[in-house]
Amino acid sequence: MALTSEQRVTKSHIAIMRSKQFCMFAGVLSVGKVNFTEDIPTACTNGRDVMYSPTFIKTLDDKELNFVVLHEALHKVYQHMHLWKKLFKENPQLANMAADYVVNYSIHEADQQSDIALRPKSALFDMQYANMTTKQVFDLLKQKGGDGESGHDTHDWEGAENLSDEEVKQTIKELDQALRQGEIIRSKMQGNKNRAVNEILEPKVDWREQLREFVNATCRNKDKSTWKRPHKRFLGQDIYMPSMIGESVGKIVVGIDTSGSIGQQELNEFLTEVVAICDDVSPSSIELLYWDTHVAGHETYNQGDYNALFQSTKPAGGGGTHVGCVNQYLKDKRIEPEAIIILTDGYVENDFGGNWDYPTLWAITTKHITSPHGKTIHIDN
Repeated sequence: MALTSEQRVTKSHIAIMRSKQFCMFAGVLSVGKVNFTEDIPTACTNGRDVMYSPTFIKTLDDKELNFVVLHEALHKVYQHMHLWKKLFKENPQLANMAADYVVNYSIHEADQQSDIALRPKSALFDMQYANMTTKQVFDLLKQKGGDGESGHDTHDWEGAENLSDEEVKQTIKELDQALRQGEIIRSKMQGNKNRAVNEILEPKVDWREQLREFVNATCRNKDKSTWKRPHKRFLGQDIYMPSMIGESVGKIVVGIDTSGSIGQQELNEFLTEVVAICDDVSPSSIELLYWDTHVAGHETYNQGDYNALFQSTKPAGGGGTHVGCVNQYLKDKRIEPEAIIILTDGYVENDFGGNWDYPTLWAITTKHITSPHGKTIHIDN
């Protein structure tokens, strides 16, 4: 006797739970409800519950069904339906495609020989999007104008919208607990580690705190003398004496990647934090540079004028990405900053612009990229 759709999905859950490749998702499969309906063409999730079309399930063999079940589970793990509503409202098709490319690569990465899960022919997959975030894939697809594909599943964005804030918070909490329990199961089964799960479960460090710590550590509590800035108190007496570095904070350079990878929301949040910190440590100026393959904009804000930045700043650029142009620009203009802060997605030249002469903080939006120079913090997209 042929198994029902419900029985086949249950069988798929068991196969996934027993596999070394995906056993860490055992608990995720039990978060939310599983429903079957012919009102949808394939399968979808609202970020908590999953729906399958029985007709669609009949077209899949067991490994393909495993792939679909994992696909919906990973949409939940990545919180796609909650984090990327903004992208859906901008372009539903591209948001669907971007989320699918991310999820499908993650499944491929964990099971490259398709021992457990076989990607259906209709599923979107492209190695060029390996290890990218949904936003990064979305931006690339938007640049290309989309390719007309839609993938094998739909996405219940409307259902996600109908979940209350409390339901979303509870779902996120349950998913986090499920993944932590899944890691225990994986360890006992000696299962394969999953990069995506490791990133999700790693301790979250507030990038704002790291940014503030860098500026404070770089610009405060210094007790070394410097001849670069003579002591003003003795200049009137024609006496040239070194000043203490800690007495005054010089320029802070803030370099913003405007190659198209940094969204307006990220830029606003980042600049808000930079301005708040500079109000605290009072550097002589903020030298704000917008760059892509060259420094396309240079704005200077002096003490007391930092808050005017938001009204007057005009981001410029939009071409390729070459962070070395900032390093060279500082040398050409003989700008000697107290510290340099670079905001970028991290997709720059391999040497990250060569050696930097001043303390440099890299605020990078791509989690797996780290600069070989200075200090790197990762900003959540």
